[in-house]
Amino acid sequence: MKNLPETFLPALKNELKKQVARVDETHTAEYHKMLTYHMGWVGEGAGAKASGKQIRPLLLLLTASATGGEWANALPAAAAIELIHNFSLLHDDIQDNAETRRGRLTVWKKWGVAQAINAGDGIFILANLAMGDLKEKYPAEIVLDAKRTLQETCLSLTRGQHLDIAYETRANIEIGDYWQMIAGKTAALLSTATELGALLGGADEKLRFTYREFGHYLGLAFQVQDDLLGIWGNEAETGKSVSSDLLEGKKSLPVLYGLEKNGKFAERWKKDALTEDEIPEMAHLLEVEGARLETQRQADQMTEFALNALRTANPQGEAGDVLFELTERLLGRAA
Repeated sequence: MKNLPETFLPALKNELKKQVARVDETHTAEYHKMLTYHMGWVGEGAGAKASGKQIRPLLLLLTASATGGEWANALPAAAAIELIHNFSLLHDDIQDNAETRRGRLTVWKKWGVAQAINAGDGIFILANLAMGDLKEKYPAEIVLDAKRTLQETCLSLTRGQHLDIAYETRANIEIGDYWQMIAGKTAALLSTATELGALLGGADEKLRFTYREFGHYLGLAFQVQDDLLGIWGNEAETGKSVSSDLLEGKKSLPVLYGLEKNGKFAERWKKDALTEDEIPEMAHLLEVEGARLETQRQADQMTEFALNALRTANPQGEAGDVLFELTERLLGRAA
């Protein structure tokens, strides 16, 4: 991949640290520590892995540049997107009772649920304050448009999370329900990253919509691919156990296809929770019943939709080249 990410990411980190520093006061030092720990900057295991891949803000900055804008002017929005993502992860960890994230103890596990909820709320507010900093480089109507777009996305995130939690105990989940859920939970923030990048890069309404479509289908393809890797992935490459999704009873796309077939997989799934030693056979049943093939077909279709939208957008310059490379890398993860 070309060198732009190496330029963007240090600038992004500086912007993020500037935004989080709003709570860096003597009497709230522990609060600041919680936020910087969650962001992966301090504590045991701090570093690039603990901070995550930062794909969303990178997409925003690349899109801003590829549409003819000055990427550095869009840094507050890129920071806001990354803060919203981290806010959602922190609350997800509480809701999922997850004790670790990126190989480290989660905030709620270290400081308790009450403080973790407050820390997540703080990150959400910091994201909104970051958006206000766009006023230094953009006219008021652009800033208001950008802020409204991000707020609408946050509402979509909560809708997606609501559905995800509700589906855990609902027996009659259909494939259409799945697409509604991931459109909010996964695709919404990615599509907003590319849309905001286009807006801040000076794109017109038509081009802005095209970039939004690109991010939307990129998010759908990424989630479907993640569902595949959650059952048939290479653990050495993904860092994720291929047993966890089935053991946790996750209603991923392959599982929903298996339930729709109403064969041996569905018969066993409906009885009670699976055990570790059953996982290889259940994964095999899903494959035999065609769930893997159908899920891969959907991943391929969403990938092609994303690439078609990006080709239509015709991103310019080095940033355009990197957008294509990044998309192919994200969606080319081998199962």
